[in-house]
Amino acid sequence: MLSYLADFEAYFGPLRLLKYHTLRTALAALTALAIGFAIGPYLIRKFRELKFGHGYIDDRTGALGATYFDKKHTPTMGGLIIFLSVFVSSVLWARPNVWAFVALFVYAALTVPGFRDDYLKVVHKNRNGIASWEKIGWQTLATLGALGVLLWHPDSGQKIRELWVPFVKHAVMAQMPWWLLLALIYLWVVGFSNAINLTDGLDGLAVGCTITVALVMGVMAYVADHVSLAEYLLTSHVPGAGELTVICGALIGGCMAFLWYNSHPAEVFMGDTGSLALGGLLGVIAFMIHQPLTLVIAGGVFVMELLSVVLQVGWFKFTKHRFGEGRRIFLMAPIHHHFQKRGWPETKVVLRFWVLSLGFALASLATLKLR
Repeated sequence: MLSYLADFEAYFGPLRLLKYHTLRTALAALTALAIGFAIGPYLIRKFRELKFGHGYIDDRTGALGATYFDKKHTPTMGGLIIFLSVFVSSVLWARPNVWAFVALFVYAALTVPGFRDDYLKVVHKNRNGIASWEKIGWQTLATLGALGVLLWHPDSGQKIRELWVPFVKHAVMAQMPWWLLLALIYLWVVGFSNAINLTDGLDGLAVGCTITVALVMGVMAYVADHVSLAEYLLTSHVPGAGELTVICGALIGGCMAFLWYNSHPAEVFMGDTGSLALGGLLGVIAFMIHQPLTLVIAGGVFVMELLSVVLQVGWFKFTKHRFGEGRRIFLMAPIHHHFQKRGWPETKVVLRFWVLSLGFALASLATLKLR
C-alpha cells in the first residue's frame, strides 16, 4: 500500500526510494517489530484474563514441562501477535502481485485451523483440539487454493511449473505436470506446517529457528527477482518475487517481537495459531521462488524434528508388530525432548538448536555459488 507513494516522486524526490525492495524490506521488518511490541503486552494480558492457558502439562513430558516454572498457566495463542504484525506490515509495504497474494493467503488460511485448535484446547479444555482430518482438510484447501491461483494467473502460470534443485544451473524440469506440481507443493506446505508445529515445544525454539529460515528465504527471493543476480548465480529468475522479500522482512520483525515475550521463561506460547501458519508460509514461499530443496537445508532443524517423530513412531509400530513389544530409537520425540531427557537444561537445548539452525542457514546460502 505505502509502496505506491513512490509514484509521487515528482512531488517529493525521496519517495522514489520506496521502489527498492531493500528499503521496503527493512521498513516492513521495523513496522512488524513495532506492531509486535505494541500489541504484545495487551494480547498477553487479555489471554491471562481469559485464562487462555492449557491448564495441564502434557503427560508425555512430565516434569520436563515444569522444570523452572509452572507452564500450564502460561497463555497460548501468541501466534496472533506474529500474524497481526506480519500481515499488517506486509500489506503496508509489499506491492500487490500474485506471489505476495498467495503467500498471505496461505498464511491466513492456515492461521484459522491453528486458532480453532488452540481455542478448543484452552476454552473447551479439549486436550486433542481439532480432529486430524479437519486439520489436514484446512491444509489441503489452502494448498489447492494457492495452486489454483498460481496456475490461473498469467504472471505465474508457466513459471510455477519449473522444478529447480540446488547445485544444478538450470531447471531439471521445465514443465511439471499438474499432478506432480500439486503433490510437491502439498508436501512442502503441509510438511513444513507440521514440522514447525512439532518443533514448537520449548521456549523460543521454533520462533528463533524461523527467523534464520525467513532470512534465507528473503535473500533467495531477492536474488530470484534480480535479473543480473539470477543470471550470475545461475538461479531461476522469477519476476515480482522481490515482494516476497518484503514479506520475509515482515516475518523476521514479527518473530523478533514475539521472541521477546517467548524467550525463557516464556510469557506466552505461539500455539498452533502460529506454528501451523508459519510452516505453510515458508513452504509456499520456497516453492514460488523455486527453492524447495534449499528450504529443506535451511530448515534443517525443522526437518530433524519431523523425522525424529516419523522414525520414532515407525520403529515403535514395526517392533511391536515384529516382536510383540514396541521399542524406541529416542528417549522421547520430538528430538528436543530426547536431549531434555538426557539432562540438558531447556535453555541449552534451545541455544544449541539455534546454532544448528544458523549453520543450516549458512549451508543453504552456500548453494547459490555451488552450481
